[in-house]
This record gives sequence, C-alpha cells and structure tokens, in this order.
Amino acid sequence: MVSKHDRNPGIPLDLGWVHEARVNLSATQRRTATLVARRSLKKQWQAAWLLRAVTSIDLTTLAGDDTPGRIHRLCAKARQPIRPDILAALDMGETPITVGAVCVYPSRVRDAAAALIGAAIPVASVATGFPAGPTPLPQRLGEIEAAVADGASEIDIVINRNLALNEEWEALYDEVKQMRAVCGPAHLKTILATGELGTLRRVRKASLVCMMAGADFIKTSTGKEKVNATLEVSLIMARAVRDYWERAGYRIGFKPAGGISSAKQALQWQILIKEELGDDWLNPQLFRFGASSLLGDIERQLSHYATGNYAARHHIPMS
Repeated sequence: MVSKHDRNPGIPLDLGWVHEARVNLSATQRRTATLVARRSLKKQWQAAWLLRAVTSIDLTTLAGDDTPGRIHRLCAKARQPIRPDILAALDMGETPITVGAVCVYPSRVRDAAAALIGAAIPVASVATGFPAGPTPLPQRLGEIEAAVADGASEIDIVINRNLALNEEWEALYDEVKQMRAVCGPAHLKTILATGELGTLRRVRKASLVCMMAGADFIKTSTGKEKVNATLEVSLIMARAVRDYWERAGYRIGFKPAGGISSAKQALQWQILIKEELGDDWLNPQLFRFGASSLLGDIERQLSHYATGNYAARHHIPMS
C-alpha cells in the first residue's frame, strides 16, 4: 500500500491518459474568479495563514550579479524570516519558523550550503540551462550532477519547451526521467514555463507527463517569462496533481512561481490548494512558493496585525 509520504518513482508513460486531457476554459475562469472575489481572511486567521505561507517560500535570488555576500544575507533571512519582535507580538516567539528552501543558481549552491549548515533548510538549485533550457541534454544532466555534488537537495529543472509545444511527449518523458535519475536523492521540481505553452490543455498534458516521469513537484514558471504564475494555470496543475494521486497513488508537490509578491496573493493560492487538494498539501513538503519579494510583504502585513502599524521597508531586511 502506498503511503502518502512515499516518493513518486514515476510510472510508465500513458499516452492515452495524456491525449484525453480536456480543459473547460470558461469554467476554469469562473472557478478562479471566486478566489479573487471572496472576502479575505481576517485578523488572527489571516496571521496564521500568512505564517504558514512563510514556511512554504522558496526564498530565491536568480540575479546575474549574485555574490557570496548576497547569498549569505539571503540565508540569514531564511533562518529568521520574520523579525523576532513581530513574532513575540504574535505570541510566536518560541516557535521555530523558517522558509521552505533557499533557491539559487548552481554556481552559488556551495555558498548557500555553507551558510545553512545546522539549519533544516534545503538548498534548491535551478538547472538544465535555466531559464530557457536550450542546451544539449548531456550538458543539462551534468549541471544537475554538479549542483547535487555541491549540496543541493532540490533541483528545479526547466523542461524542453519545444518538446511540449510539438507534443513530443515520449521525448519529454525520457528527458525528465533521465533528469530524475541523475538527481538521485535530491528532489526534482519540473518547471513547465506555462506562459510559453500556449494552452491550458497543453499545461495539463505536460503536468501529467512530468509526474509520470518521476517529478516530485511540478512548478509553473521560471519567473523570467512574460506571463508567470496565474490562478488559472495553477488550478489546472493542481487538478492534474489530484488526478495523479487518485490514479497512481503518489502525492506530487506544487509550486507556483513568478509574479507572486503580495500577502493577498499568497492567501489566494493557499485557499486554492486547500479546496482543490486538501489540507495534506498545505505544508512545505508538498507546496511551495517561488518568490523573491513575497516575504517582505507578508512580514509587513504581520507587523500591521501585531502592532497596528506597517513596518517601513528599510526595517525589513532583504525585503
């Protein structure tokens, strides 16, 4: 019997399941509109949900000018994401709260791993020619190997968009399966770059193929596309995750990334996950945000709840 904690080993590619994928666009839009229109959570309930959101953030820096010093500052923020005085005002001063992971380029994995020694915070590394992924497959696999060797325990790979756009599902399955094998014990997050896939139906197909190939997470975007995470694509991907759980028996994680920068958005995505997948998914093992600025807004909202005032941005480091 499959436990909810068992890691997804992948299953044989089922093209019949892939080709039968259907998406009702108008129904999808109506469903996600309810998340935007509904009244937001208030007071202590909002604070509790925002604190839970913090624990699911992959605190990310993917800038061309990242330095060891910047990585160390980011990791310090990852260890203490909310100011101690705010936690104390929330009566959470004794509760250990950290982010879900720190996400960096492969060249900065060693810096992050060194800065996080002693902390139960994974180092995630983007890989495989991020963000566009056009490099030859052996080079992409080598990038994964190097990141894992340097201390990454999670790998965020980008899929070959041409294979998805041309619906070459066997080839995409084979590539992702090879990447899963090279990851070894490191968990594999597959970035679909949904803003470049054209249709929600193709998003569903690519989600299913990546899960069949052994992905531990499916992720919306690199954050570098013109259109990144949206509630519509997130709904389609979450329902694909649910269908995979029901058919294959393995729980796959979901990670929206790119453009999620406000506490209000964080609440909307968490509500979507709760309603579509259930409470079992509302934890860092199965749900993450890919974000660089989200934490700053959440911290300001928590400060307002705790003190009645918004903290000035210069009082929130790395925000």
